[in-house]
Amino acid sequence: MVWLEDGALGYPPISAAPYNPSESYPEYNGPLGKTPNPVYAAVRRALANLNLDAKRLGRPDWNPIGELVPPGSRIVIKPNWVLHANEGPGGTDCLITHASILRAVIDYALRARPAMLVVGDAPVQVCRFDALLGLGFERVAEWYRTQGVPIEVKDFRRTITVRGSHSVRVQTRLRPMEEYRLVDLGAESLLEPISADFSKFRVTMYNPDDLPVAHAPGRHRYLIARDVLEADLVINVPKVKTHMKAGVTLALKNLVGINGSKEFLPHHRKGAADSGGDNYERRTLPKALLEDVLDWMNRHALDKPNLYGVMNRIAYKILWFDRIRGLPANVEGGWHGNDTVWRMCLDLNTILLYADREGRLREMPQRVTLHVGDGIIAGEGDGPLRPDPVPFGLVTAALNAAAHDWAVTTAMGLDPRRIPIICRAFDTRPHPLAGFGPADIEVVTDGVAPPRALRPASGWRGHCESVPEERCRA
Repeated sequence: MVWLEDGALGYPPISAAPYNPSESYPEYNGPLGKTPNPVYAAVRRALANLNLDAKRLGRPDWNPIGELVPPGSRIVIKPNWVLHANEGPGGTDCLITHASILRAVIDYALRARPAMLVVGDAPVQVCRFDALLGLGFERVAEWYRTQGVPIEVKDFRRTITVRGSHSVRVQTRLRPMEEYRLVDLGAESLLEPISADFSKFRVTMYNPDDLPVAHAPGRHRYLIARDVLEADLVINVPKVKTHMKAGVTLALKNLVGINGSKEFLPHHRKGAADSGGDNYERRTLPKALLEDVLDWMNRHALDKPNLYGVMNRIAYKILWFDRIRGLPANVEGGWHGNDTVWRMCLDLNTILLYADREGRLREMPQRVTLHVGDGIIAGEGDGPLRPDPVPFGLVTAALNAAAHDWAVTTAMGLDPRRIPIICRAFDTRPHPLAGFGPADIEVVTDGVAPPRALRPASGWRGHCESVPEERCRA
């Protein structure tokens, strides 16, 4: 079942952090906030309407997360913390999981009395993690510290990029390998069918020579945060957004952040679709030249940091020659023909469900997952880094990522059958992500209907929209 909950059309202001609930509940005995907090109420209703611990709802001992895992379990909360600032004018409400959503999720996770609770993500390489936490969550974490509640906040990245006024400096190996597990899906990886020319795998801002170490025929390795693999429950808290490469970024896509180094994550293949790649549709000389320049830059980011910084500022100007001809100016796989990124994302979902603590795939799921989506302010257009805000009014909840994303994509006014990361999640495979089909998904709402369809990313327009009557309605 997927629950679509009316979360109103806005968040409490940052001045209201740590976002205490503004109304009393039988199970809550903490202080109340003076600022109205419809977000906390919406998360509570979403958990209740998943029928978690339904017999005790309305009693002081109601414990919805406790129905999923016993006391003493290890819980990881995985928000969408992609970047500390919107690269467009849209602000951060449509960019990242809002701290008020996380406050409510943490409260109910703590009621399950976990032995460990980690809130963590691996943002993009240039994200300033301290600035990201300053968007409300640091005040949430500090409040829990004053209550004596042991919550760990973790940046799962091993590599970051620090931008200066005249240079770009790459810092590597920030966390020891002991904090990760290498998980090799081998021939079962969804990347295997496109690995014959594995030298074409690329991820923006990373050395292309590193990718073949992780991905080649018969070898498909990911570097997964040890905290995630040791968890008994992962609560995935995605932001509802459209996405340039994947079409949408919801529960399935959000798992990119459980991997500690992006050089383990192929995002596209170098070259045009008509020449064996999937970075863009048709080859042009500016695009081909820029790809070669980017490869050179990323190979020398460590030994020529000043030159890297200069070239980083001027490299994309090559695409001016395509822009003046009215051609798409994207060389980061940001279009509907990207046949790589969805495979990588679904690989990570397989790992989350079936890899044991040492990173070995098992026959049965190894941990429980819960997905609580933040769609109060959604992101449309060229997400994930420069979305435009849309008051959307949804808080979503489900126990299966594929079901969640099918229902929410429909509510966004998009057709999940035309978005590979969604429709291919239902494929039959040795380690299935859904033991059912889309027709079996039960979608329940409290009468809320999103105000309008979301505008897809530029490279997806005309290729993923659904007709109006197919949208999810109350």
